[in-house]
Amino acid sequence: MPLAPMGSTLRVLRPAPNVLAFYDGRVADTRLWSEAPNWLDDGAYALGIASYAIVEGKEALVYDTHISLAHARLIRRTLEDMGVRHMRVVLSHWHDDHVAGNEVFADCEILANALTADILTEKRAKLESGDPPIRPLVLPNRTFSGEITLQVGVLPVTLRQMDIHSCDGTVALLPDGLLLAGDTVEDPITYVDEPERLAIHLEALAQMARWPLSRILPNHGAAEVIAAGGYQPDLIAATRRYVERLIAARTDPGLAVRDLRAFVPEDFASGAIGYFAPYEAVHRQNLTAVTEAS
Repeated sequence: MPLAPMGSTLRVLRPAPNVLAFYDGRVADTRLWSEAPNWLDDGAYALGIASYAIVEGKEALVYDTHISLAHARLIRRTLEDMGVRHMRVVLSHWHDDHVAGNEVFADCEILANALTADILTEKRAKLESGDPPIRPLVLPNRTFSGEITLQVGVLPVTLRQMDIHSCDGTVALLPDGLLLAGDTVEDPITYVDEPERLAIHLEALAQMARWPLSRILPNHGAAEVIAAGGYQPDLIAATRRYVERLIAARTDPGLAVRDLRAFVPEDFASGAIGYFAPYEAVHRQNLTAVTEAS
């Protein structure tokens, strides 16, 4: 299978006023980096991934720098062509598919919560020697803890630190209740990276469910749903239910052998999440991670 040029399948979506989504992946029979297994093709690209930009006037806040330098350059060029002259970056968490384009924004403020900065520093050598490598990994140059509100032109954007999916998550909340969720939720199911912390993640999801949200834009989801404005808040409840059943599968052999459709059938039936076959492999990996951690 010939490799597609990096960034050649990137789509720019407009899910909400002042918000752009830079979406790539979920393209049949297409790979970008290598025929061999790697994090870019088999994780982010196969499942679909978006980075976002909040734009107001000549200012933009870029939420994650995507999966390659080519993708990050396309993001920056698109914003500059729109007349943006001042950019800042916010990192949703430390994972490779969210920080790979940092170098393109090295002359900008790159903001992350302090835990993300610490983890990136700790894992710098690993990320720089990965497949594909993120070399050099440009680290955040500003940090916060807990919560901070930024101004993007006249638009206030609140960043909140959340212990969901990874211990160092950061989400972005706009005044109209639109949430840029990073990997705290995704469609159809979360990827379990910290199985020993699932109970903590559940508590944080319950907290998020109490926020007055209108729509949710996750980094991993269906392009058509993102383009139409994002997900309903019931994506949070679907994520909670899936995590609860993962925990239950540690002691319930019947749950542990169910395929994805049978694991949370009510959420597929309600439309809170949509079935996407490549997530069957994610589901099996999640079950293995959870049962081995018990």
